[in-house]
Amino acid sequence: MFPLTTTTPPVSPVLPSFPVLRDHRIPADGLYEGTRILERLPTGVPERPYERFELVPQARTIGAVVRSVDLSRPLTDELREELNRALLEWKVLFFRGQHLTSAAQRDFARNWGELETNPLLATGDAAEVVRFDKATGAAPTFENVWHTDVTFRPRPAMGAVLQLREVPPFGGDTMWADMAAAYDNLPEDVRARIDGARAVHDFLPGFARFYPAERLAPYQEQFPPVEHPVVRRHPETGRRMLFVNTSFTTRIVGMGQEESDRLLRLLFQQAHVPEFQVRFRWQQGDVAFWDNRATQHYAVNDYAPHGRVAERVAIAGDQPF
Repeated sequence: MFPLTTTTPPVSPVLPSFPVLRDHRIPADGLYEGTRILERLPTGVPERPYERFELVPQARTIGAVVRSVDLSRPLTDELREELNRALLEWKVLFFRGQHLTSAAQRDFARNWGELETNPLLATGDAAEVVRFDKATGAAPTFENVWHTDVTFRPRPAMGAVLQLREVPPFGGDTMWADMAAAYDNLPEDVRARIDGARAVHDFLPGFARFYPAERLAPYQEQFPPVEHPVVRRHPETGRRMLFVNTSFTTRIVGMGQEESDRLLRLLFQQAHVPEFQVRFRWQQGDVAFWDNRATQHYAVNDYAPHGRVAERVAIAGDQPF
């Protein structure tokens, strides 16, 4: 007789109860898809109607066309108050077909404070009027990068009033980004790193790409580097807003250059999110009035070989906190 033997049946491998994915990653510090926080008004502030004009929203949190207001006429106190409320709510207001004289443009801007001058830029018919004359074939300068105006000043501009004098047949749009929304959507760990941090702002990075050293050197004493909070509070609404930009912010105080550069690149990216933006297609004589404390903007340089002429009046601001 053959000896009795037993055979152990093969053991089936134990399969996990859930699918297993291969290792995968994308580079850190990027922009990721998903739900965005898009709050136009500060928490607890109710929406209120406008009684003295019609307001037509252009995007979710930023940008609205104001109808039935003639900016060449003096503003009543009541109209000025409503326009200011609209500016705080929508961050940039558009007025179609105003065709203002430079004097009328300055008079309108003065409703919000003293006007500032900028010796680094070409002027129109008054020192307070900056003229961006992009004639046919002119080199592109000071436009197609996301930035906040004159953050190299201790008191950056509160706002600006821009009018298009000559409009190309296509292109030449301007975009604005809501920097309160940009802050709201940062990861919690990033907000923790930047709340209370300060950054250095300098005029040289924004101008040295276009001006020779001999043009800029005389202004180095007039415009020394300044520090501003990375996150500023809006002086009227109290909202927290991201306050660094590609043109003028050079480093975060207290960080090594490599760490600062990496963090700033991440923060600069936030203006590029379409949900935080509005894009305006200009017609001749249109006016835009924006809150420089709460926004960044970008003039799209896609209209060559045609020209584009704009004039801007800036309103002096306060020291960020």
